[in-house]
Formats: sequence, C-alpha cells, structure tokens
Amino acid sequence: MSRRAGTGRPPSLPFLDPVDTHPGERVVAHMAASLLLDYPTPELRARHGLLRDSTAILPRAVAGAFAAFLDAADALDLDTQQVHYVETFDQRRRCALYLTYYAAGDTRRRGMALVTFVEAYRACGWEPRDDELPDHLPTVLELSARDPGPVADALLGTHRAGIELLRSALHHVGSPYAHVLDAVCLTLPAVDEATAARFADLVSAGPPSETVGLSAPLLPFPTVRSSNHQEVPA
Repeated sequence: MSRRAGTGRPPSLPFLDPVDTHPGERVVAHMAASLLLDYPTPELRARHGLLRDSTAILPRAVAGAFAAFLDAADALDLDTQQVHYVETFDQRRRCALYLTYYAAGDTRRRGMALVTFVEAYRACGWEPRDDELPDHLPTVLELSARDPGPVADALLGTHRAGIELLRSALHHVGSPYAHVLDAVCLTLPAVDEATAARFADLVSAGPPSETVGLSAPLLPFPTVRSSNHQEVPA
C-alpha cells in the first residue's frame, strides 16, 4: 500500500507506507544503505554477497528492495556502475546525496545547515569525516546505524522531504539506486502533512537559490570527493 505524495500538484510517485521494523532490523537496513549508496569500488562489490545475506532477513518489502538493487548492480560491470553513479549523483541536481541542498539550495543558509550536521555528529561523540561533507546521506545513514537514537532520527526527519525528492528523482531516471532509497524510506515514519507540503514545493520549484550579493555562483551541491574517484562538476 502507498499514499499519493502531497496535495495540489501531486507527483507521479507515491509515498511508501512504513514497514514495522524492530531497532536491530533498522540498524541493518541503514548500514546496508549507507554502504550501497557510496561510490562503487571493487571492495564494495566484494561485499555484495554479505550484504545480500544480511538484508535477506529483513521484512519482505525492505529485503526485496535491497535484492532488486543488488540484482541490478551485479548485472553491471564495475566500470559501468561507476559511470552510472557519477552521472546520476554528481550530474543531476535532483539526485544530490547532500541533504542540505534540498533544504537550503544555493543560499547562505546552507553553511549554517552544514554546521548543524557537524554539531549533531559531535553530540553523538563523532568527529565528521575530512573527505566528505557532513550532510552526505550515506554518512547520515551510517550514524543512524552506529548510534541510533533521537539525533540521527532528527537529521533524517528534518530532511525527509529531500530524501523523498531524491527517491522520486531516482525512480524517474530509472536508476537501480531508487531501490536503496525505497528500502530506507520503508524504515522511516510515515510522511506527515507538513513534510508532504515541503516535498510538493520542492517538486514544483526545486531547492531555493540566491545569487544577489554573491561574488561567485555556488555549486548546486558542492562536494568533497575522496581520491578514489573524480569529482564531476554540476
């Protein structure tokens, strides 16, 4: 079962009804999603069998979403998957893995939003990574898996509209990564009316932008890439 996403201008993709998961299952799902949403490497591909086995014990809908992604990814050679990853997440504005982009876009507010993520990690005893922005969805999901609780829940809940837009965009372009977002959203609470309204605004208008008074345009979703793959400008 699923519900239409919002009112007014309903997008084609409905929200998913949450699946009843116990905390341990949610930890497994979020850690698996954190790994699978990262850049594909030989090391990650070598772990697909373990990830398939660990997610197979999750509730049927969640396990099925992970299996659908793994089936699609395993059908690709590594080079093809890497090209698809870069073209999808680094070159499409509505497929950004950086959550503050959806809430703050190209505005001065994005810097403060990133600071909020840093403070959230430190409140959990974590120091943010040096090679990635703190709002990177795989990193947030790792926090949720390693330190489940109100802080991680707040980060995911506050940026739920952006997560739903990312999910919708991935389905729209036919990316197998859409299945991973399905698995994540199935483990989150039901979308409330306020989030649905924010989502509808994002669908119709996109993330906010601000260029007045800026000496140079901001990147749509500035990234900090590790050395294992090349940064592709938006």
